[in-house]
Amino acid sequence: MLIAFSLNSYCWGFFGHRKINEYAVYLLPQEMLVFYKKHISYLSAHAPDPDKRRYALADEGSRHYIDIDLYGIQPFDSLPRKWEDAVAKYTLDTIIARGIVPWHILVMQQRLTKAFRDHDLSRILKNSAEIGHYISDAHVPLHTSHNHNGQHTGQHGIHGFWESRIPELLADEEFDFFMEKAQYISNTSDFIWSRVLESAAASDSVLKFEKKLSQKRGSDELYAFEERNGIVIKQYSSSYTRAYNNMLNGMVERRMRQSVHSVASFWYTAWVDAGQPNLDLLLNAGKEGPYQEN
Repeated sequence: MLIAFSLNSYCWGFFGHRKINEYAVYLLPQEMLVFYKKHISYLSAHAPDPDKRRYALADEGSRHYIDIDLYGIQPFDSLPRKWEDAVAKYTLDTIIARGIVPWHILVMQQRLTKAFRDHDLSRILKNSAEIGHYISDAHVPLHTSHNHNGQHTGQHGIHGFWESRIPELLADEEFDFFMEKAQYISNTSDFIWSRVLESAAASDSVLKFEKKLSQKRGSDELYAFEERNGIVIKQYSSSYTRAYNNMLNGMVERRMRQSVHSVASFWYTAWVDAGQPNLDLLLNAGKEGPYQEN
């Protein structure tokens, strides 16, 4: 039997990203639902694609986060929300080094809108899957902190603990993903920046509560060897994970739910902005994945 050690994780984990895109499909209006349901396996399977590129493409990493705490204090007014103004003030190198997720989401939204307008099946699916990833990342508190994995507070591994271990343990059985349908977003820039600020406001609690719990429980209660898919994994124990989730008072579930609704709403907004093209015309345009990747 193989034994592995698992503390680090990509954002939301592959599990979380796949679930978010999958659940987002069911929040779409009927005019989009049939098309998206046909391709739900692709949208779910390719949700982690941006993470798979992070260490292969030099430009990819900065698209997943923004260390907004390096720009002062809430509401971080020193950082212009417009890309050109931010670059002019801080330089391109600084902006990229500190992360560009809110701006990249807006770029992806433009690409998705164009794909709808062009009736481009492969681009609609690719951009839908990938914008879902970046939107979800913006909802993760530690994606807005330079202490993104607890490396400055002796909490190495907390990144994956919050966004991967908790959802994998609790999402299927205990999280509630019934919610209202997707809504049109009149100002996508204001919307995503507000979600980034919410994430930043929660980042201190993510770190503080885990630190408090670890001091109370002791290191011997933090980890356990548990079998998963035939492999014994050393990871945060189920009891410790549940205790942390309780201290967070449902934060992970709330942010995951908000991610689902936001992804669906961005998809819907792109479709509306493209003139609400008839997606039924694309239903028989090609088989379900894999699609063009470039």
